[in-house]
Amino acid sequence: MTSEQKQQIHLLREKGYGYATIAEALGLTKNQVSAYCRRNNLSGTKAERTVSSRPDSDCCLCCGKPLTQTPGRKPIKFCSNECRVKWWNSHQDMVNKKAIYSFTCACCGKEFTAYGNAKRKYCSHACYITDRFGTGSTND
Repeated sequence: MTSEQKQQIHLLREKGYGYATIAEALGLTKNQVSAYCRRNNLSGTKAERTVSSRPDSDCCLCCGKPLTQTPGRKPIKFCSNECRVKWWNSHQDMVNKKAIYSFTCACCGKEFTAYGNAKRKYCSHACYITDRFGTGSTND
């Protein structure tokens, strides 16, 4: 847990957000947030008031830095492109991959899948080299 995430937990608990909402907004587990709050005496703040909206617009999903939303534009979820890429790479299960293709390797005959390329022929670079240049042949 980064220091920015810890600061965001303090801020969001003061605003009245619950453990699950904070965990979802910061990309942590509910147990991590509740344990941190318990260790830092932030466990009783939720009962003071109830907040119905999510804090997603208040902080970066990856690092927890505060975000500034521009009126009339699509709400941003990340503070930078680096945070966006880092978060999506660590949450591969949430990516809706539509372009997954199944193939049979032209060299070894092994079944394989590829994402985003509908014209692949080989399962690996080694199979490409073997099929293209052959094995056991020497240059004269």
